[in-house]
Amino acid sequence: MIALSSRSVAALALALALPGCSMAPAYRVPTLSGDGRAAVTDAFKADPGWQAAQPADAIAKGAWWELFGDPTLNALTARVAVTNQTVAQYRAAVVQAQAAYRQSRAAQLPSVSASGTTSSSASMAGGARTDANALSASAAWEVDLWGRLADTARQSAAQAQTSAADLANATLSAQATLAGDYLQLRALDAQAAMLDETIAGYTRALDITRNKLNVGTVSRADVDTAQTTLSNALASREDLRRQRAALEAAIAVLVGENPSAFTLAVVADWRQNVPDVPGLLPADLLQRRPDIASAERAVAAANANIGIQRAAFFPTLSLSGSLSSSASNSAQLLSAGTSVWSLGASSALTLLDFGGRAAKVKQARAAYDQTVAAYRQTVLSAFQEVETQLAAAQSYRAEATHYATAVQSAGRAETIARNAYVAGTADYTTVTSAQATAYAARVNLIQNTLNRQQTAVTLIKAIGGHWQDENGSPGMQLVPQGRH
Repeated sequence: MIALSSRSVAALALALALPGCSMAPAYRVPTLSGDGRAAVTDAFKADPGWQAAQPADAIAKGAWWELFGDPTLNALTARVAVTNQTVAQYRAAVVQAQAAYRQSRAAQLPSVSASGTTSSSASMAGGARTDANALSASAAWEVDLWGRLADTARQSAAQAQTSAADLANATLSAQATLAGDYLQLRALDAQAAMLDETIAGYTRALDITRNKLNVGTVSRADVDTAQTTLSNALASREDLRRQRAALEAAIAVLVGENPSAFTLAVVADWRQNVPDVPGLLPADLLQRRPDIASAERAVAAANANIGIQRAAFFPTLSLSGSLSSSASNSAQLLSAGTSVWSLGASSALTLLDFGGRAAKVKQARAAYDQTVAAYRQTVLSAFQEVETQLAAAQSYRAEATHYATAVQSAGRAETIARNAYVAGTADYTTVTSAQATAYAARVNLIQNTLNRQQTAVTLIKAIGGHWQDENGSPGMQLVPQGRH
């Protein structure tokens, strides 16, 4: 048992009882703007009546890609969080940040070390054997009088939360990119199938024109025109193959596979699902988007750093203690007669640094202002994205009816022109014009469907990828409430 003097005990008790007084400003989540000119509105301008939809599909919370009803898309998108290598980098960064936080917490506690040696000796004449043992232990602890260590831990905690939000944002971005690429690939498959039918029609038209040339009812120009139309269509078909190959390779990388060994089979059934994206209030974005959460946590970390730098103006207090023992045998190692202990305290204060500490505080405050501006810019950009995608969704939805009507009208015109040409009452220029119009109308309708699907993906990403379930549970909670 080691006995301490009453004065030493009193000094140690006083140090333990002193509360850490943080030098950091009281933290509050920044408002959207300091001057009040930019404020969170009650509704989105592009669609003020946007209401929460009731999708027919019952999906797991967060698995928004299941709204498109494509099993292949479901399987691919779910793999992104596991096998995407960019996401893996962010996941490792989270582990690193969490370890740094644990390290900062450990710095608030004492550190203890110990060492021991033993040796034996005996005389050459066969005298008695002598053992020598030594044991030493030391402890050190910095008393966090001004909250420097606590603010460092707060900073590390905020940085770890930033990393977690960055991981969520990277995952959401990669999943949205994959969904967009996959939907475009399937639209290309649909366009290719439609073009294959068109090429078959162009081939029949060329055969008819050649037969007419053989009997002298048309000129060689009609045959050349028919051949040109067919050749252009065949060239377009090759370009569709090129685009599909590029998308297939991009999807392979997104799921962490070698593009050379990755293949997506062509499917005959093109799923044209355009899901309704559940609405939300503009203020909900502040809690739902991971990039906003990341920017807010960066502000909290910068706020804590102000306290760290301000604490440098005050003295540091460190406590240390040591115990050493030497004995001729093991039984005496811990006896008072062979032990020596010491307890001490030290303080340090920088008296003159020619403005170095003040410059660091100023730098920390400027860094805080920078993160606040970045946070506000992130929020404004989030509102911009939602407004843009809502407006796009409205426009594409309105266009769909017109494109569908155009396809029907152009198809009828093409049939009439082709029949008239076969009957000899119209020239081939009329046919090619009608064919080109019909083909363009069909492509426009496919593109419109793709635009609506991709807008839904982008809008889902813009609102954070998650939404409230039927019980009103929030889709994402990355920003802790209150003072951090």
